[in-house]
Amino acid sequence: MNMIPGQRILFVDDEQAILDAMKRLLRARKANWQPYFASGVEAALTQMAVTSFDAVVSDIKMPGRDGFDLLQTIRATDQFCDIPVVMVTGLGERDLKRKALELGATDLLSKPVDNDELLARLASVLQLKAYQDRIKAQNEILEQKVLERTLDLEDARIDLIWRLAKAGEHRDSETGNHVLRVGYFCRAIAQSIGMDTHFSELIFLTSPLHDLGKIGIPDAILLKQGRLSEQEFDVMRGHCQIGAELLSPDNKGRLLSSTLFGRRGHAEPGDKINPFLDMASSIASAHHERWKGTGYPRGLTGKQIPLEARIITIADVYDALHSKRPYKPAFNEEKARAIMDEMAGEYFDPELYDNFLHIQKQLREIRLELVDNEHDEEQSFREKGLL
Repeated sequence: MNMIPGQRILFVDDEQAILDAMKRLLRARKANWQPYFASGVEAALTQMAVTSFDAVVSDIKMPGRDGFDLLQTIRATDQFCDIPVVMVTGLGERDLKRKALELGATDLLSKPVDNDELLARLASVLQLKAYQDRIKAQNEILEQKVLERTLDLEDARIDLIWRLAKAGEHRDSETGNHVLRVGYFCRAIAQSIGMDTHFSELIFLTSPLHDLGKIGIPDAILLKQGRLSEQEFDVMRGHCQIGAELLSPDNKGRLLSSTLFGRRGHAEPGDKINPFLDMASSIASAHHERWKGTGYPRGLTGKQIPLEARIITIADVYDALHSKRPYKPAFNEEKARAIMDEMAGEYFDPELYDNFLHIQKQLREIRLELVDNEHDEEQSFREKGLL
């Protein structure tokens, strides 16, 4: 049987004569096995903390902490738990043997230990450890590949989200980095009120989809330069419902996945709601609701409006005021602030707006990083003495 060069074995016994005998016995195996010796449990654990062992051979009966203590510690410690442990007991100690096996001993030897049997048992457990190590290494390689693939899929998912958001924006007058800026603004506002990483990252990804429903609005209305008629405005309001339906986590997509991949094509009790779609749909539906109930489509008031929708209302208006549009120039900070101050408490959640005002420097940096026309934006900042 081929041995793995350099496999380390720790022998634990309180009788030095037995340890010396083990040292003589294994001298001929030094090319393959590296023996280490400890006169008690504490000494053994001290060595195990600094040296990686492939097997442990321990007597059970020792003064102070005995072999069972050592075995239990090994099995309870992540660093050691997969090390094979051979326990040495007296010939007639059946109860001790049973307890050793119950505590996770890999093998048992009876005193007096037969040298040939000891070598054979050691060869067996070391081969087992070598197999375990190969499997563990292979699993780590597979886990790394799965992680890399997962990261690739996540990158593709995020890229698809941005492309989908840009598709909704493409037919409107809002161009450039509007959806990107809104995502960053929303995350900054969420973090300013102490929302956790999950919520902050989720709103960062979902908020750019707020106007996705505009892909269902006719060009004659969406691209009209003049004021919309009341009838036309009713149609325009419909983009909220269209977006909400497109993004609704209602599991209709299961029909396609079941056809392609043999999965279930219908919702069942216990099915989990997709948090991404849930928030995206909520934002699409409620991002035109207003704090005082004057918004649409449902006329929600105050905290009836989902938090994510209250956040994007501020972020979207902030970006619109600072951005150039076919129907307006980009407003400077003073004018944009004056307009938003008037809207606070009427359009905006007043507490959220207060937090928004405390992170102006951070929002300004995002705007500068993601400008549509870098020269115009920088010139505007310099005129205001902000650069």
